[in-house]
Amino acid sequence: MSRSAVREYARVGASTRVMNADPHALILMLMNGALDSMAAARGYMARCAVEEKGRSLSRAIAIIDGLRASLDRSASAELVDNLDDLYDYMGRRLLHANLRDDAAAVDEVAGLLREIRSAWEAIPSELRQRVDQPAVVP
Repeated sequence: MSRSAVREYARVGASTRVMNADPHALILMLMNGALDSMAAARGYMARCAVEEKGRSLSRAIAIIDGLRASLDRSASAELVDNLDDLYDYMGRRLLHANLRDDAAAVDEVAGLLREIRSAWEAIPSELRQRVDQPAVVP
């Protein structure tokens, strides 16, 4: 099978997963996508592939910005403000990582996002029914 056919097959599979996912699962997909992009950026840093590193970090920043924009402002103000500040910090650290080729900054952000993802995954399924609104993000 050609590479383009494999890529198209993967794209269709990902599209199908997104269309069939509940909002809780969509947030997990976004977080995993950001983590995958950061891991790719680390690899590109090690290989001195500047353009690819920049694309990967830009993708991770865009996903984090999307998570930030999706925060439910009607939820706990303190929690939302803290998450907003944390997402802002994460975006700035990834920008710094891109400009300074700072792998430690990428690792720091990946660790923070893993902690948020872990908390999101720990939400009991019975509470997810109440939480699963499109605008609700940890």
